[in-house]
Amino acid sequence: MRRPIRLICLALALLVSGVLAPIVATADPARALRPVPDPDRGLLLDDGDVQSLREAVTQSLAWIDRQPPKRRLVFGPVAVTAAQQARGLRRLLELLGDEPGREVLIARILAEFDLLKSVGGPGGEMLVTGYYEPVIDAAETESPEYPVPILGVPDDLVEVAAAPATAGPENGRVIGRLEGPRIVPYWSRAEITAGRLARRGRVVAWARDPVDVFFMEIEGSGTLRFPDGRELRLSHATTNGRPYRSIGRLLINEGKIEREAMSMPAIRAWLAANPADRARVLHHNESYVFFRYRDSPPVGSFGVPLTPGRSIATDARLFPPGALAFVRTERPTAAAAGKVEWTPVSRFVLNQDTGGAIRGPGRVDVFWGRGVEAELAAGLMKQPGELYFLVPKDSQLR
Repeated sequence: MRRPIRLICLALALLVSGVLAPIVATADPARALRPVPDPDRGLLLDDGDVQSLREAVTQSLAWIDRQPPKRRLVFGPVAVTAAQQARGLRRLLELLGDEPGREVLIARILAEFDLLKSVGGPGGEMLVTGYYEPVIDAAETESPEYPVPILGVPDDLVEVAAAPATAGPENGRVIGRLEGPRIVPYWSRAEITAGRLARRGRVVAWARDPVDVFFMEIEGSGTLRFPDGRELRLSHATTNGRPYRSIGRLLINEGKIEREAMSMPAIRAWLAANPADRARVLHHNESYVFFRYRDSPPVGSFGVPLTPGRSIATDARLFPPGALAFVRTERPTAAAAGKVEWTPVSRFVLNQDTGGAIRGPGRVDVFWGRGVEAELAAGLMKQPGELYFLVPKDSQLR
């Protein structure tokens, strides 16, 4: 269903003449991480299972092996080539081979990897959130029960290579449409939902609820469940190139939801209780995601399947793709009488995704898979935490 996106040369980008804003602000990856010279071994106690870690490492290797061997990956003040990174991750698989205990694993890893810590936000803080694979009701044809289109990549969308992509697939691109010889911004969310793509859009399926589709865009992937019980998985194909704007922040600024009470369930409840304001609030986020079919589990922005509880999304401008990391935070779990309990999370993860809302060294998003517990974590997590990256010891200081 997805047609090849037209990639236009850099010279054509000069015709934009300032009409399109840059996709991302500048950032300095050399300052995003700082070395931890003598880490406490108790810092890296992993609470997950070895098999899921092995699976996530294997997926990162699948991406790294496709890169030029001399491609430089930046870990703050340290640089490593793709070949060095591949050797390091293969060595990690060897260290996991006999499924060692947690203390043994830590000793092995610290013998062969250096530890660096994210500098966090302006005050050193780290905000950890969660995302998941939503399942929404859909149909193959439009009807009063299923009136909301889920769109594939439109025929008139173009992507311009504005610079070499060095930090991930979201860098170095400008997305728009041709208007004569010029590239102009692509249609906004409000324009798209108003019918601008009536002849150019590719409808993947039809959904019951626009809010369901909106949150599937936020998550970046999802599963469609048809009336006959069939399921069809979708993943992020591209966007309209417009900036992501948080509707949660909008509702806080307008005094609709208290900052302390803000969550995905709170947003859903407010939108359901205020249908007259729904379109205005959703249109506040001009960014629009187009989908494509897939026959695999959710795929991150680097093109590899995500592993529940082991894959993370970070700012692709700052942190190296496919890298081994470690996150410490807490997640919600369902308790009796509809209550929620918070339990610690401490585990090795792989940096395999990015997102429009994940910006800066103080943000990390953990993928939890699908199901009730995953949805709960995605809806409620906005926790403090810590993020570390591990780099093979044969890397070079920049």
